[in-house]
Amino acid sequence: MKTIIHKADTRGHANHGWLDSHHTFSFANYYNPERMNFGALRVLNDDNVAAGMGFGTHPHDNMEIISIPLEGDLEHKDSMGNTTTIKEGDIQVMSAGTGVFHSEYNKNKDRAVKFLQIWVFPNQKNVTPRYDQITLSNTDTQNQLFQILSPNKEDDGVWVHQNAWFHLGTFDTDISETYNLKKPENGVYVFVLEGSATINGENLEKRDGFGIWDTDSFTINTKENNTRLLLMEVPMKL
Repeated sequence: MKTIIHKADTRGHANHGWLDSHHTFSFANYYNPERMNFGALRVLNDDNVAAGMGFGTHPHDNMEIISIPLEGDLEHKDSMGNTTTIKEGDIQVMSAGTGVFHSEYNKNKDRAVKFLQIWVFPNQKNVTPRYDQITLSNTDTQNQLFQILSPNKEDDGVWVHQNAWFHLGTFDTDISETYNLKKPENGVYVFVLEGSATINGENLEKRDGFGIWDTDSFTINTKENNTRLLLMEVPMKL
């Protein structure tokens, strides 16, 4: 079993006024050669967008882009003709493939919007761009790890062009949850959205990240009510 921990206060940070962002991995002006990615997980940005502000139209290609709103409403527009709003409880995916342009704006004029921007390297290049989103209920993730993403169109959640599985869960205190990896060549990056937990004797607090690989399974023990966890299983070799 191999592990790595990234404490919340070691992340890269950029405050542009309209955007306050923390980067778990190297991104834009934040560069750390030891923090480039976790296997196929390339970007994990914790974004806070000011009221009425947002990202203007910009391009992407050959990347699986997942957005998970935590608070507020985020309006999405893209060159595929989609105009949608995502909010807390929604999961959005965009396969950039051969190329796509999109924009993201905070629809709220009176409060910030908070969301996770996640990029995963695909296992197929130059696919036809596509967009999808789902909405979770509160019961989906209560005291269980609920699958929100996989490689399979028929499974729970959205799907991506990669052997990746994401799970979300919100737990009461003193819950023990064992996660079994889908593939032996994969690893799991655990991101603590709220609360605290321990994995393999490591104490994890809000916005800490913990990577674990070369193992078949591991157990999470929650330490307080409303501990919310995001697990991202991805291939460790590209």
